[in-house]
Amino acid sequence: MSPISRPLKSGIYAPIPTFFLPGSEELDLILSLIYSSDLQALEAHVVRVAQAGVSPLLAGTMGEALHLTHDERTTVIKTARRALDAAGFKTVPMIVGTGTGSTRETITLCTEASEAGADYAIVITSGYFAGVLANNRKAVKAFYEEVSEKSPIPVVIYNYPGASGGIDLDSDLITELAAECPNLAGVKLTCGNVGKLTRISATVSQPSFATSYPRRNPDAPFLVLGGFTDFILSAAYVNGHGAITGLANISPFTIAKLFELSEASLKDPSLLPEAQRVQGIVACADFTIAKAGIAGTKALLEKLYGYGGNPRKPLPPIEPEDAAALWEHPHTQGLLELERAFGGKFS
Repeated sequence: MSPISRPLKSGIYAPIPTFFLPGSEELDLILSLIYSSDLQALEAHVVRVAQAGVSPLLAGTMGEALHLTHDERTTVIKTARRALDAAGFKTVPMIVGTGTGSTRETITLCTEASEAGADYAIVITSGYFAGVLANNRKAVKAFYEEVSEKSPIPVVIYNYPGASGGIDLDSDLITELAAECPNLAGVKLTCGNVGKLTRISATVSQPSFATSYPRRNPDAPFLVLGGFTDFILSAAYVNGHGAITGLANISPFTIAKLFELSEASLKDPSLLPEAQRVQGIVACADFTIAKAGIAGTKALLEKLYGYGGNPRKPLPPIEPEDAAALWEHPHTQGLLELERAFGGKFS
C-alpha cells in the first residue's frame, strides 16, 4: 500500500492546545489510547477544526510543548492522527512542534514525531542562550541547516522572538535558508511583521523560485504563514499563504472563511468589502483574545465546548473574573456571532 499523500497547502492551521486532567495534570498515558477523558477532548477538537477546513498543529506553543515529555508528545501525535483518520480526514496533514534547546534533541524530536505520524515539523529558534546566538547569524543559520538536513520530515521555521529570547530572524536570512535548504517547507511569522512577510513572499512565491530551488519533498513547497489573524487579507495581496493562528481554535469556520474570501477577492474585487468586514472583526478579536494567552483560549474552549481546563504549572489559570470579562467582551462576542453565521456550532 502506497503512503497517503498529505501536501502542505496554503490555508489556515490551528495550534491545538494540549488538554490535561484536573488536579494531576496528567495525560493518563496508560489509558490514553482507549478512553482517557483529556484525550477524548483532544480527539474531538482536532476533528472539530478539520471539519472547518483547518489543519492541526500539535505540540506547539499553544500546545505547551515545553511542558511535555517525549512520550507525551508521541501520545498526542498518535491520538490526533487516529482521530483524524477515523473521522474521514486521512489526507489532512499534521504539523508538529519539535523545537527545543539543542540541535541534537531537536533532530531527535523530528525523528520521533515522524515515527508517531507527523507529516511536517515546525522548529522554533533555540533561545535559551540568546545572549550568544542573537548576534551570531552564522550559528542560527547553521541550526536550521542541520535540523532541516537531518529531519526525516520537512521543517517549517518558527520565528517567534517572544519565546526565543528575543531572537528575530530577518527576511534576508529566511530567504537564504529557503533557497539553500531543500527540506525547509516554510516559515511562521509570529513576529507579526507584515513587511517581512511581504519581502519573503516576493522571493519565494515567484514560480521561478520553485524551479530554481526544488524541495526535497514536492508536497512541501515553501509557505509564508502569518502567526496572527489580523493580516490574513493583507498577506493574500502580497502572495502570502495563510496563517497558523490560535484564534482558529475558537472560530475555525470564521478564520477559514476569511482566508477563502481574501484569496477569492484577488480575482473578484466585488468580494473585497466582505473580506474587509470579516477581517476587521477577526482582527479586533485576535487583539483581545491573544492577550489572555493559553489560559484564556482554554477558558473560552471550556465555555464553548465543555473542554479546555488549565495550563500546566507554572503557567497560571486565568482568574474567573478575567475569564468572564473575556467572554463578555464585544470583540469576543462579535467573533462568535460570525462563527455561528459561517457554520460553527457550540455545545
